[in-house]
Amino acid sequence: MAVDWTQLPPEIIETISRKITVYSDYLHFQAVCHAWKSSIPKTPNHLPPQLPWLLLPQSQSNQSSYRAFFNLSTYKFHSLNLPEASHHKKHCGSSHGWLIILDDSPSILVINPLTRRKIHLPAISSFPNVVSFDYANVGREYLLVNPQGELYTASLRQMRDGFLKKVVMSSSPLEKKGDFFVAMAILCSTGDLAYCKNGDGLWNVVENVRSFSEDVIYFNGLFYAVNKAGQIVVCDVNGNSPKVSLIETPRQIGGDLQYLVSSGDGLLLVTRYLDLDVEFDIFIYKTARFEVFKLDLNGPRWERVTSLGDMMLFIGDNSSLALSSSGLSGCTGDCIYYTDDYSANNYDGHVGEHDLGIFKLSDGSIEPLPCYPRNSYSRLQCPPPLWISPNPC
Repeated sequence: MAVDWTQLPPEIIETISRKITVYSDYLHFQAVCHAWKSSIPKTPNHLPPQLPWLLLPQSQSNQSSYRAFFNLSTYKFHSLNLPEASHHKKHCGSSHGWLIILDDSPSILVINPLTRRKIHLPAISSFPNVVSFDYANVGREYLLVNPQGELYTASLRQMRDGFLKKVVMSSSPLEKKGDFFVAMAILCSTGDLAYCKNGDGLWNVVENVRSFSEDVIYFNGLFYAVNKAGQIVVCDVNGNSPKVSLIETPRQIGGDLQYLVSSGDGLLLVTRYLDLDVEFDIFIYKTARFEVFKLDLNGPRWERVTSLGDMMLFIGDNSSLALSSSGLSGCTGDCIYYTDDYSANNYDGHVGEHDLGIFKLSDGSIEPLPCYPRNSYSRLQCPPPLWISPNPC
């Protein structure tokens, strides 16, 4: 006797849906029939962190409002209507599935590409080192002060492209209505860290942490930032004024870039080494290798990690992410999945390859990402590819 699965009781359908761990599978489950769709929540709040999608660059000739994403778990491409991130906008990081975008205005937009929900962080003109802003002063819209107290001007485009390095958020800003969250920004222009809380109208600088601008991450209720030598500063911004403490670790010499990653109950430092390469008579930097260290607070010291086990790390302009490969298809443990977040000077329409790939920690080998096969030369587009975790919340 055939079973009519559309007639399952709603409570059974909901119980089954809560066993689903991948967002795309949840969407397929909703699409089976109207009865199934109406029996489960539109937004699945139970899902674990998802395998990131790769937001691909948009060619200069493509004037569409749609952006292409590569799904690492299915090896498929998704096209999402995202005009806010199209046509020469700058990506300033991704955090908890939300994309931070700058354009030729003081606005800092945060948008969820899946749900299209948006919020605005305080404007660029509200940073303490911005003295004034005036649209009427064409080409010199911003008046700023440098760390030496000298005044200088900057245009809309200069501020879009060169003022902020990365923005990291403590949580999804709309995970629950009224939730508290903090955004922390790294300033390219001064090397400062600045933060704002939801509801704030301006950014506040964290004093005495100017050199700790290689990367920042939110971990166990605090922000951790790292400098070029792998030294860590801890920023507690939960109170009325920030509290700062330094973790004095032995200096890591020789690396070109540093990233912080929270993994389980520990903190990892990922050091990236670059080599200078020549492609079509153009000098371009390429990743040569990575080294990974785990913070031991008993020293404190960095302990070398030779294997990540089933863990995989995703680094770049995104808030660095660690995930277990167990039960996930399309990915491999003991690997670092990386994008070229460092290379603003590598672009300007040069022909070559984006510097992104999969680094195997155990043997030091590098493989191309499936969406970027080796020797697929094309005009390099900026901003470069960016990891973003699909988040329906």
